Amino acid sequence: MFSRLLPPRLFSSSSSSLPPPYPIKSQTRLTPLHRLIPLLTQCSTFGHINQVHAFMLSRGLDMDNLLLSKYIHACSLLGFKEYAYLVFQRKEKPNIYLYNTMIRCLSQSDSAKDAIFLYNAIHVVGLRPDTYSFPFVLKAVAHLGVLDLGRQVHSQVVRIGLGSDIHILTGLIYMYSSCGGINDARMLFDGILHRDVVLWNVMITGYIKVGNLDDACVLFELMPERNVVSWTTVISGYAQMKRPDEAIAMFRRMQVEDGVEPDEIALLAVLSACADLGALDLGEWIHIFINKHGLYRTIPLMNALIDMYAKSGNIAKAFEVFKKMKHKSVITWTTMIAGFALHGLGMDALKMFQQMERENVEPNDVTFLGILSACSHIGLTDLGRWYFDRMMLWYKIKPKVEHYGCMVDLLGRAGCLKEAQALVQDMPFEANAAIWGALLAASRIYGEVDLGEQALVNLIELEPHNSGNYILLSNIYAAQDRWDDVGKLRKVMKDRGVKNIPGASSIEVDGMVHEFTSRDGSHPCFKRMHKVLCNINRHLKTFGYAPKFCGGFLDFEEG
Repeated sequence: MFSRLLPPRLFSSSSSSLPPPYPIKSQTRLTPLHRLIPLLTQCSTFGHINQVHAFMLSRGLDMDNLLLSKYIHACSLLGFKEYAYLVFQRKEKPNIYLYNTMIRCLSQSDSAKDAIFLYNAIHVVGLRPDTYSFPFVLKAVAHLGVLDLGRQVHSQVVRIGLGSDIHILTGLIYMYSSCGGINDARMLFDGILHRDVVLWNVMITGYIKVGNLDDACVLFELMPERNVVSWTTVISGYAQMKRPDEAIAMFRRMQVEDGVEPDEIALLAVLSACADLGALDLGEWIHIFINKHGLYRTIPLMNALIDMYAKSGNIAKAFEVFKKMKHKSVITWTTMIAGFALHGLGMDALKMFQQMERENVEPNDVTFLGILSACSHIGLTDLGRWYFDRMMLWYKIKPKVEHYGCMVDLLGRAGCLKEAQALVQDMPFEANAAIWGALLAASRIYGEVDLGEQALVNLIELEPHNSGNYILLSNIYAAQDRWDDVGKLRKVMKDRGVKNIPGASSIEVDGMVHEFTSRDGSHPCFKRMHKVLCNINRHLKTFGYAPKFCGGFLDFEEG
């Protein structure tokens, strides 16, 4: 019972019959007010919160602004913001401290408008915002993304005379960069004479939010001092922008230059980069680091490890990490299912999903992307249709464009092109490039020229400079001996300035990432690798493998 957490005096009907709960030094007595404040940190359910509130009301402690503020904050931390607001509304003439606490509770994205409304009420009741009011309301404005509203708050900051407060300036820069006013943020930043590391970090984060990683890095190099947040912000930026090699280089530089120990966010970012790049050696080092520092209980980190191992080719190690996890989230199960699907182990993915259901873990929309992908890779068309329907009917998950893309790919691989076309036409939204690309790929496999042309027309509108789409249609024409059309398509590419970007792949060996592009023989071990590939092809032919050439690959130099 929660009442056991409370000191006996608080719930005793006879205050004289019980000894104090702990020795009292000197003549200082801890009042119920002083006992309740630390007790609020132990609340974990709505029942706990209710008991504390009932005790406060029965003894008139709700009249104390400090205690009421702590109580409202505790309600908010537990997710009971509506109840916190009801308690706030009962208070007659709340002071600015109470207003600030309530605005802070409401400043999150789902209730940011309420925070703005409450901020405006401060002026109506005749109070004056202070240095704590503005950072919270600026956070709410940032969630709403309304730049004009943010400028109005900025003008009030200046009018009140708080334009030099470092915490408010930090909130203003965060607000401007979140609302699309990155230039305003930089002007404000440049005008501040004494900048702390937090201010630098916020400005760098602002640049990364708008995709301007280059300016963020320039600012990073100018920093007089850096902390782990500074490094993590840039590493995460590189990882988010799909520049994994630079993310890894920055991670290594962080350890060499400053000797900064990475935090959880930095490890998540660099694991994502390792997964994209296939940097297995570094990923394994991070795994050792996680175990050494006792971070193996951190579910997001373990999920990232599973993803890294799966994408780096070691699905057995990914499954080993999965099995050792005592507590698994839906993301854990989904990541493992997606890993099996990526490796073509469709049946293992489906068995994993069945086990997930047996353990009463409810799948989400991403889980079904992995399931549909698994069905597609192993050719289980009927089962894919069944899971697609089950997702909608049983789990009430509304399909997104990605789910339709998986179904189009599934049907296209199976040769059900008319059904795939009908599915595209019946979608509740416009098809994206991935869906038309799946139709184009299926058209190449089954020689459906008309469907291929239709898909390409749509792809050109969505991705006018993607050479791969033209090449796929060229292969379709070549398979039909329509060489005139192959030539015309080549001319269209040249006229539109479409560059034929060569395919590329990479692999990490002994801590060094080797990148390979088609038609590039510059690697020092090229002849040796070519010889190994020829031997592999020779062995494949002994087992009856015969390559299928569609012809017509468009290969031309610019000029």
